[in-house]
Amino acid sequence: MSIGSKNLTPADLDSIEDSVLVEELKKAKEELFNLRFQSATGQLESHGRIKAVKRDIARIYTVIRERELGIRAVVAAAPVKKAASKSKATEVVETEEA
Repeated sequence: MSIGSKNLTPADLDSIEDSVLVEELKKAKEELFNLRFQSATGQLESHGRIKAVKRDIARIYTVIRERELGIRAVVAAAPVKKAASKSKATEVVETEEA
């Protein structure tokens, strides 16, 4: 997924976790700042890029807000597998049997 491209659709945003969305939002805002700076100095080659990045920022904000309101389903984080560790009580029982 790249900011300011036509590949960023609401369906794509639905499959992204909240933490990643916040990171993407930060990247998009940073890119918009750089584009505005380039525009002010006369170095901007594609003025349509500013419009595309603004729309992507709006899309990300919309998905985040809809998740807060419960309109969109929140993506569940991938379950983290923990190593099987023995409890202290289990260790005591095993040592008494030996």
